Amino acid sequence: QVQLVQSGGGLVQPGGSLRLSCAASGSIFSINTMGWYRQAPGKQRELVATITATGFTNYADSVKGRFTISRDNVKNTVYLQMNSLEPEDTAVYYCNSEVVGLNRVRYNSWGQGTQVTVSS
Repeated sequence: QVQLVQSGGGLVQPGGSLRLSCAASGSIFSINTMGWYRQAPGKQRELVATITATGFTNYADSVKGRFTISRDNVKNTVYLQMNSLEPEDTAVYYCNSEVVGLNRVRYNSWGQGTQVTVSS
């Protein structure tokens, strides 16, 4: 009933920038926290950044000062602006949202994943 569709990502050189987007669609009453996670090969999925419905943000220490999370509550979309990218940022990035459906059921939804590769 709720889908998250990601866009953006790709290959970028170290020091470059990328922007990820994730749009929620379906039978949505409201969206609480939205966030981004990433999973590198051979590693566990880890938190990158989250943003609440009122705009409070939280970042992993490894991306503070380089990444910015934002959201458009009208478009039900969350963004991740990634600057000063490092090879260590290479991973599959997933968006996540806590969505309340029109039936007032809470869904913990995930996007399909987007590859980000930082390499020269």
